[in-house]
Amino acid sequence: MAEAAPQHLALPSGLLELCALLGAPRDSLRGPDQVRTPRGNRGGRRSVAQKRGGTHLPSLDPEVLSVFVPPFVSKEDSQTAGANCVALTKTKRRSFRKKREKPRAEPGNGLPEGPRGPDSEDVCIPNGVDLLALPQLCFPGGLCVASEPKEDGVHFLVLTDVCGTRTYGVVAQFYRPLHGEHCFYNGQAHWEPSRLSGSMAGGFVPYAVCVVSRFPYYNAFRDCLSCLLTHLKSCKDFEVDNHIKDFAAKLSLIPSPPPGPLHLVYNMKPLQVVFPSRADPESPVIDLDLHLPLLCFRPEKTLQILTCLLTEQRIVFFSSNWALLTLVTECFLAYLHPLQWKHTFVPILSGQMLDFVMAPTSFLMGCHLDHYEEVSKEADGLILINIDNGSITYSSDNMDVPDVPLLAAQTFIQRVQGLQLHHELDRTRLPASTDLNDGRACRRAWQQRLNAQIQQLTLHLLVSIFREVKNHLNYEHRVFNSEEFLNTRAPGDQQFYKQVLETYMFHAFLKARLNRSMDAFAQMDLNTQSEEDRTSGLFLSPKRPTIEKMASRKTSSQHAARRRMVVSMPNLQDVAVPELPPRNSSLRKMDTADRPSGSTALNVTPQATYTFKIPEIHFPLVAQCVQAYYNDCVNLLSKAMNCLAPDNSVLLARYLYLRGLVHLMQGQLLGALLDFQSLYKTDLRIFPADLVKRMVESMSGPECAQAEQTPELRRLISEFLDQPGEAPKADDHVKNFELPRKHMQLEDFVQRVQESGIVKDASIISRLFEALTVGHQKLIDPETFKELYTCWKKIEAEAQEVSLPAAVMEHLDKNECVYKLSRSVKTSRGVGKLAMTQKRLLLLTEGTPGYVDISTFRNIEEVRSTTAAILFLRVPTLKIKMVSKKEVFEANLKTECDLWHLMVKEMWAGKKLADVHKDPQYIQQALTHVLLMDAVVSTLQTPGAIYAASKLSYFDKMKNEMPMAVPKTTAETLKHKINPSAGETFPQAVDVLLYTPGHLDPAEKVGDAHPKLWCALSEGKVIVFDASSWTIHQHCFRVGTSRLNCMAMVEQNQVWVGSEDSVIYIINIHSMSCNKQLSDHRTSVTGLVQGSTLAPSQVYSCSLDGTVLAWNVSSLQVTRRFQLSGGLSSIRLHGGCLWCCTGNSITVVTTNGSLCQELQIKENFQEHSTSFLGFQLVPEEQLWAACAGYDDIYIWGLRDLARPPHRIHLPDCSKVNCMLRVKKQIWVGGTGLSQGKSKGKIYVISAERKEVEKELVAHTDTVKTLCSAEDRYVLSGSGREEGKIAIWNVE
Repeated sequence: MAEAAPQHLALPSGLLELCALLGAPRDSLRGPDQVRTPRGNRGGRRSVAQKRGGTHLPSLDPEVLSVFVPPFVSKEDSQTAGANCVALTKTKRRSFRKKREKPRAEPGNGLPEGPRGPDSEDVCIPNGVDLLALPQLCFPGGLCVASEPKEDGVHFLVLTDVCGTRTYGVVAQFYRPLHGEHCFYNGQAHWEPSRLSGSMAGGFVPYAVCVVSRFPYYNAFRDCLSCLLTHLKSCKDFEVDNHIKDFAAKLSLIPSPPPGPLHLVYNMKPLQVVFPSRADPESPVIDLDLHLPLLCFRPEKTLQILTCLLTEQRIVFFSSNWALLTLVTECFLAYLHPLQWKHTFVPILSGQMLDFVMAPTSFLMGCHLDHYEEVSKEADGLILINIDNGSITYSSDNMDVPDVPLLAAQTFIQRVQGLQLHHELDRTRLPASTDLNDGRACRRAWQQRLNAQIQQLTLHLLVSIFREVKNHLNYEHRVFNSEEFLNTRAPGDQQFYKQVLETYMFHAFLKARLNRSMDAFAQMDLNTQSEEDRTSGLFLSPKRPTIEKMASRKTSSQHAARRRMVVSMPNLQDVAVPELPPRNSSLRKMDTADRPSGSTALNVTPQATYTFKIPEIHFPLVAQCVQAYYNDCVNLLSKAMNCLAPDNSVLLARYLYLRGLVHLMQGQLLGALLDFQSLYKTDLRIFPADLVKRMVESMSGPECAQAEQTPELRRLISEFLDQPGEAPKADDHVKNFELPRKHMQLEDFVQRVQESGIVKDASIISRLFEALTVGHQKLIDPETFKELYTCWKKIEAEAQEVSLPAAVMEHLDKNECVYKLSRSVKTSRGVGKLAMTQKRLLLLTEGTPGYVDISTFRNIEEVRSTTAAILFLRVPTLKIKMVSKKEVFEANLKTECDLWHLMVKEMWAGKKLADVHKDPQYIQQALTHVLLMDAVVSTLQTPGAIYAASKLSYFDKMKNEMPMAVPKTTAETLKHKINPSAGETFPQAVDVLLYTPGHLDPAEKVGDAHPKLWCALSEGKVIVFDASSWTIHQHCFRVGTSRLNCMAMVEQNQVWVGSEDSVIYIINIHSMSCNKQLSDHRTSVTGLVQGSTLAPSQVYSCSLDGTVLAWNVSSLQVTRRFQLSGGLSSIRLHGGCLWCCTGNSITVVTTNGSLCQELQIKENFQEHSTSFLGFQLVPEEQLWAACAGYDDIYIWGLRDLARPPHRIHLPDCSKVNCMLRVKKQIWVGGTGLSQGKSKGKIYVISAERKEVEKELVAHTDTVKTLCSAEDRYVLSGSGREEGKIAIWNVE
């Protein structure tokens, strides 16, 4: 007998968790003398139906009549269907045994005593479904036999288990006539003597069918139940259970669609039911009409409700429509995405559950409107929201719910008023649909567009509210400076933020920010940030308001008035907004005359969606029919994949996911693993890692042996089997910034300063430490740190309050900031205040507002601190001599003179260094030094304070101690420098650089279609620069956690990255996301090269163990592989052959791996051992190579590698790291001597003359990598001591 697979693998469930039929129990339908009072009503509380005063008979006590839980195929049938299938069963979570009574053997007609059938039945009830509470939720208004037919109804449930996991229910109520001769009970018909009272005879009994799922498919399940009701209302009593069971079986076999643009469609007859997928793995399923709250509430009220949710109040919704309670509350929770409501959520409370509103913690609940008065009187501290009339009231007079920040609120209101909320208006231009499903599809497309708009404007609201949170985070130490954040909020907004910052929701939001989660919030923040915010990551100096922001602040007098007004505004409703006409209980009519222009509404194009039609499910539901259904699914999915365009990896990934699930349901583990392995390469975001791990662990010995024979599966299985048992849990704590309470040494001081947000650069903080401990023990006491922090914040606050005359702002550049302002002093150009920006010094004159432009820092020739005689006093005076002016500027700065002297000299030196090295980071660091000098002097307030501050005059000392000039050739060739490590605590080595040209694809947005520079830093970090402006296009994101070795652009829309961890990561250039990985290499990936123009869809990769793989770009499959001896360090494609550097040789092979020729290093270097470091091939049929331990470049002719090479000596070179061919030049990067010191050097060699044309002193650390930008520029990256990128002109 074959070895059985372990039985602990739980199959992924379909859409259905449970389906139940509920109604009145048998004995409750007897005469009035036997009618029981419902369990929850024994205290005298009347049901909703009774309160309405309708023509209802006494309220009954509902119960579960039948329960249907998958799987619906017996174990015996499964074994009969296929002996080769692995016996995979759903794990039992909680067992529910429903006893069935045997009928009494009484002749005649009447109600049955009980069903016929077996004595008992085992049913597996999913977690989160309480069968005791389910009847009350399915009949929340009570169960009453009606004397006349009632229309069917639908409402929706949210069920939560003890772990907080939610399941979702859709309930359809329908009525069947109560016949005197028979009724149905658990699908059986029975007859006994008539005992129906006169009032009940001829009545109509309500029943409910409840579908429970892990997914909130509200609209889809409503459609499914609507189709079911057409059968239930026309079938015979004994057929009811069979219809429901078949219905449940269908839903249980439909898989949940994977995240992305592929929706599933099933023909439920007569309706085509669509099951939409979630937009991405982090987003919720949206299968409801998100505009429902906007029809029920004015925008101001909508904001007020959102505030209640953000501040985690105790909230109760009311409506006379049970369905609206769940739909409206779910819409509000969708508005909060990606923030999540983690507290109690019970959108429907039956009359027996009203005590829940007495809970002391935050909750979100819903009640029928008939209970409004009762709830408002009995409970305090509640927010009572009436959906029917759009009102919000508080159950206590002392409740304080703040308003949403005013500017964000006004933008939201205007955009909501710009929405088209009525489908009827959109349909007026279209002919009537003659097909039911076509009309539904048209309505669904309209709803999808509207949902996308609403999601965007609510997300924009959240970004507007919380965008600046990131400016007060320290990612390295996971600290949030809440006090500083609150101090930067407008006075009228602070109460809102104080309450929000205390919530669990905001704490979870902070964790996501500190984890650098690229969720919907982060994406919207990135897409909507200003150019100033986008480039701010390049600068280390503290932020100050730019001239552009000052101008907008000054011209927006209305904005300023509103800011002053909001301090005294108690309620958001008092804000002057366009008045809306009165509204009725269900529809708000828009007044187009008062609506803002269309520009206020977000113009959102919803993502294109696709559908896959689930095949028909045949009955009777035996194992053969289920297997036939699975086979049909596999065939249709395979056919759909074959019809895809080669580059449509998005749909391919979704089809692979679905086919893998179907194979798994069939018991075909190897087929499922093959699909999931392909999915792993195609889209990692939807790869079911946990499921695959459980699959691998459950495999039997023969299955493992069979899988090991498949190369594609061998690596996947080894990855999961080699994983440690429990991965260490990531640190997700969040600290609130607190001032230190004990003395600090340097290491502690560095961390505290970084946490405070003053400075992040560890080297600058070390200088600050030296300044504060001059003449003292090398310890910082808590009082000194507190004083430093207070002074720094005071300086920041003063800078925010600076107001410049309009003439000054017109004169200055828009990105200039005022960093320091003196007291009013007498100068040689009049009386006024001396102001310092990052570019110049200017005098703000008093009396008539104006300015005098003193000098730019570039134009300063000399700065001196002296004294001037005024009457009988010697007043400290600052004298500044300019290059272009004969006149010397003098300012009688008195006690500020020494500090200004230090600051101006530091800024002057920083500007000189920035000009000489073409590196704007020098001026930014100089600004940081200057502001810290100011803070140190204010902190110490001692005679030695100026001397202490002088410890921060770093660039001034550098200018005096070493020559500032760089070699002439270097200065002429160097164009610019950028720092990818800006904002980090330490510089990081630049391991790889890649340039990609602009306008690669029409799919790219215009703003993103610029050329880009891709920079690989340590530990898998990648930063992308806009190569047209050398500003950051995409802040740091990770591809793995190991060192990156190589990058290549593939087919103009992908960047392939080879890593030390043996994985090739594929980055989408448009989305800047890495969702694909190739893991066929076993060791470090060292080289990537795209195929020739004849085969552009081929990519070759090599790894350290000598493996060379050929990849098909469309399928991401390995088409060829071969092995070379020795460790491969790089690979090139030339003349249709692959040139491979193995260290000991350079081997030439065909693309099939056949050896053509080989250059052995030992044949040319016999004096001592060496190896090839790298090589380049030039069109003149030459091979240029560098060897370890040699300061020469060697050149071989390709026609005869046996001939001795030509040698080019590299002066003062100690190490070669990289080589690059540009036009008719070879650029060689490495380490060499310059002015007696080891520096990063670049040697530019003429390929024609074979001589060194230029020696460029590139970096203070070694040159690690080189890349070319369209042969116009060469970019060099340096080691970790400097961590910068230099941009060089190519002649």
